[in-house]
Amino acid sequence: MAPTRALAEVYAVMAFERRHEIDPSSLPKAAMQAWLAWFESTPDTPCIAICSTSQGDDVCKGCGRSFAEVQYWTEMQPVQKRATWRRITQEGTAWRFNKYAERAAERRAVPGG
Repeated sequence: MAPTRALAEVYAVMAFERRHEIDPSSLPKAAMQAWLAWFESTPDTPCIAICSTSQGDDVCKGCGRSFAEVQYWTEMQPVQKRATWRRITQEGTAWRFNKYAERAAERRAVPGG
């Protein structure tokens, strides 16, 4: 319960101040530890094994990461990785997201779907 409470306090302040991001260095130690524990439970990479950056694209069509993000992913800190995940999720243009949207649209187009 303590890790949840530590994060809840941070999120409450963020909501009150209408902030979408927070400087990781300003997190209390307990909140950072709880966040890192949560982060470890998430998929490490958005890669779907269709990497168009290897074909010269600046942004991967498969996962939505930039060439630099793909290249330096293993060297990035958890906060940097999470920021990348957040951005590509909000953009929603990578195939990792469109594939599911297209399936849902096809299903709705089928009578009784």
